[in-house]
Amino acid sequence: MEKNAPLTSALEDYLEAILNLCRFDSTARSRDIAESLNVHKSTVTAALKSLGQLNLIHYAPYEAVSLTPKGRRLAEDVARRHAALRDFFVDVLHVDAEMAEKAACGMEHSVPREIVEKLAQFAAQMRDCPRLEEKAVVDAANCGVCMKQ
Repeated sequence: MEKNAPLTSALEDYLEAILNLCRFDSTARSRDIAESLNVHKSTVTAALKSLGQLNLIHYAPYEAVSLTPKGRRLAEDVARRHAALRDFFVDVLHVDAEMAEKAACGMEHSVPREIVEKLAQFAAQMRDCPRLEEKAVVDAANCGVCMKQ
């Protein structure tokens, strides 16, 4: 894999999983990554080798993994996009949390960052809207109180 090649959605998922696991400890183990992503350990090994070649993680066989500074930035970006989409689905559209989580996980890789940022801004405005009724989605185009026209 080329060092400047774009990351696949699967590799982004690995980075996000490593980031989440490293929140409890400064490193992550292959078996924990496999469990969190519900994949076989041999699949994890192949992904870790690729991420190591891209200098996104510190990887050695049979050792715990940690993110490089570049890997941490990319993982945090994926996690931010994931959270923004999930929060939009739950807070604005009132989608079931489990369904929102699954949709966000799939979409975080394909929705451009600019759109995710706009959705996050919109969700924040909707949460602060004094006219927002519980479990109701307000038509933002007609809400002169909350949205800038």
